[in-house]
Amino acid sequence: MTLTLLLIAAAWWWWRYRRPRHGAGASAEARARALRTPLVRLTDAAGIPTRAGTLARNYARGADGERRTARRLTPLAHDGWHIFHDLALPTGRANVDHLLISPTGAVFLPDTKRWSAGRPVHIRAGRLLHGEQDVTARLDGLHHETRTVARALGVPVTPLVVMDGPPLLGPHDRPATELVLNGVRIVPADRITAYLRRQATIPGQRRPADLAAAVERHLPPYTHRHR
Repeated sequence: MTLTLLLIAAAWWWWRYRRPRHGAGASAEARARALRTPLVRLTDAAGIPTRAGTLARNYARGADGERRTARRLTPLAHDGWHIFHDLALPTGRANVDHLLISPTGAVFLPDTKRWSAGRPVHIRAGRLLHGEQDVTARLDGLHHETRTVARALGVPVTPLVVMDGPPLLGPHDRPATELVLNGVRIVPADRITAYLRRQATIPGQRRPADLAAAVERHLPPYTHRHR
């Protein structure tokens, strides 16, 4: 009886915390679950800070931000957009948060950033700052993902940052609706759908259906490839 109960408990733990899932935020949530081992969960419950616990919370917050962005993007599907979430790149361990193909065949790669709302995001001397912290390097991954997806699909890809949380400030610290740095456009999360709808007339180089098929061939769901 004891062995049976232990097996049941182990199966429940795997199903609840380790089983593969897919969709927006799936890979970030999987990383959070993997970090939350029984020992980490015990130390969290006891109020003992650990690096694994902090990383798990960061991944969980990121997953929540990706799901929030996915909900905001959902209405675009009714306008004829193809929408994908949490895709694996052809090589390496990086993932793509979201990938959209417009009705005209233009490709956009939005990357969700859920940062503290207490500090604004702004550009100073060619650097991206969150408050006074230089976070320019946090765009490196998006540049890499954009180049890789463009090679895989054989078409230009437009990178976007969906900023979920902090306000954007433009010149003279005035509120801004968009920022642009090194080819990356940064848009507040609550404006991303309206922004993309304005881009719906940009012509692409291939038929949307052909691009969507190429995405399914070359960029599978992350949690299907990395189980």
